[in-house]
Amino acid sequence: MYGNRRKAFLVSAVLVGGALLMTACQDGDADAAQGSTSAAPAGQTDTATGGEQGSDQSGGKDTATDSGSGTGGQDAASVSVSVSDSGSGSGSSASGKVAKCRTDGLDITATDNTIGGDPDLTVVVAMKNTGADCAMSGYAGVDLKTNAGPLSATRTGQKPVSFTLKTGESTFFPINYPANDTGGSGIRITGLLVTPPNETKTATVQWPGAASLPISENGSTPVKIGPLGSAGQGGAQ
Repeated sequence: MYGNRRKAFLVSAVLVGGALLMTACQDGDADAAQGSTSAAPAGQTDTATGGEQGSDQSGGKDTATDSGSGTGGQDAASVSVSVSDSGSGSGSSASGKVAKCRTDGLDITATDNTIGGDPDLTVVVAMKNTGADCAMSGYAGVDLKTNAGPLSATRTGQKPVSFTLKTGESTFFPINYPANDTGGSGIRITGLLVTPPNETKTATVQWPGAASLPISENGSTPVKIGPLGSAGQGGAQ
């Protein structure tokens, strides 16, 4: 009877131990499953968070770069405005004053304007403005080309006036010289050189007057010029 009780006790102990072992295994599986379930959302959350942050950071930089290119467009617009504004001042200096007339902007011609009964012969030089409005004042530089070399004209001493020569208008000045009545060949005139006031570029003009000048006995220059505006119809025409 004692042996039977002992067997029964052993069987009971085995059953209880097996039950405890199964419970422990089930709890381990449940913990593993729970750990797996908890880890997966955490990974997904990190991935999602990292993706959003990466997108925000890289996308934000790209957007900022695009915005930077947009400011370049504003700079280009500013350049266009500056160029347009500078173009509007054509014919004027930086201070807003009318610029001086230049040789390249003038059509320079000469005509014979001798009037019968005058003691001297006269050639009138015309300067027509083919450019923007410009300022003129003073005497032009005048040289006659001759077979004896260049002959510079002298000024009459008349006081010059200042004026603005508008586009398409002309101004005039006279060249006075004596007639060659000596009966000799005199000094042969082959051409006319004219330099506008305050300029260094000279224009070559066809000479329309008499063919020669008398030879001066005292060596003085027989050719004289008046200031701009002293022939024709006043300062500008």
